[in-house]
Amino acid sequence: MDKALFTMIENMLAKTGKSLPEWKELLSQKSFSKHTEALEFLKSEYGVTHGFANTIVLLSNDNNHSPQDLVTKQYQGKESLIPIYKKILAAVKSFGDDVSVTPKKSSVSLIRKKQFALIKPATKNRIDLGLKLIGKAVSPRLEDSGPFGAMCTHRVKISQQEEVDKELLQWLKEAYEKAN
Repeated sequence: MDKALFTMIENMLAKTGKSLPEWKELLSQKSFSKHTEALEFLKSEYGVTHGFANTIVLLSNDNNHSPQDLVTKQYQGKESLIPIYKKILAAVKSFGDDVSVTPKKSSVSLIRKKQFALIKPATKNRIDLGLKLIGKAVSPRLEDSGPFGAMCTHRVKISQQEEVDKELLQWLKEAYEKAN
């Protein structure tokens, strides 16, 4: 289990007023057709922050897989992208211990107090890194968010480890700092 996820689960009772098993029991008594409905329920009815709400909903799904299982499935047939993914994660974890790494079915959210980035294996040869950089101008490399929609403002296409360079890490750090 990812250290940040483990820490989040360990701190859940203190930060949200309920433990993960208590949240799972609560959600099991409800019926939501979409992930976002359960997320909004926890946020509006219980004041749970987005990061905790997302983690609770993900870990409460009956067909839930471990975070590592989700990442493994994302990169199935795309194994050549794993070193890029790991290099991005290593950089983000160096920013501070307040980063939550939350794998989903098709992407991995990077959350501080708010989501600031999203890592998605877009093709067999490319990762799309979504960044939340409100007000930042687009460039040939730092594109409009494209398929990420409102979750991110920008996208960087990465095909090689060398593309996780100083410039990219500065954008990632900027998105992290704005998510406080």
